[in-house]
Amino acid sequence: MNVSSNYSMTLHAEEEQGSPVKVDFVNLKKAAMILRALNHKLRQQIVKLIDENKKLTVTEIYIKLRLEQSVASQHLAILRRAGVVKTTRDGKFIYYSVNPSRIDGIMSCVHSLTE
Repeated sequence: MNVSSNYSMTLHAEEEQGSPVKVDFVNLKKAAMILRALNHKLRQQIVKLIDENKKLTVTEIYIKLRLEQSVASQHLAILRRAGVVKTTRDGKFIYYSVNPSRIDGIMSCVHSLTE
């Protein structure tokens, strides 16, 4: 096992199993953060609500889900950092929408892991 300063590791498998596998811990950590962002019931509800309405403001989200504004904002920030939702500004309003390319990528990755 080789560990370098850029947080990657090469695992040397048995000869009959094939070539070594390189583990990139930076990207692994990013992937885990993205999956954790979606593995929360309230965030799943927020994504579903945004998807059903195409775009919503934080005010519309917290009213529809009967949340405190700060709670909605914190969960939206997590989804935004993970790239699950994106924002667009229209004057003083910020609208949240689902990022379909990110969702497709996540689902492709999950599907390949669960095959």
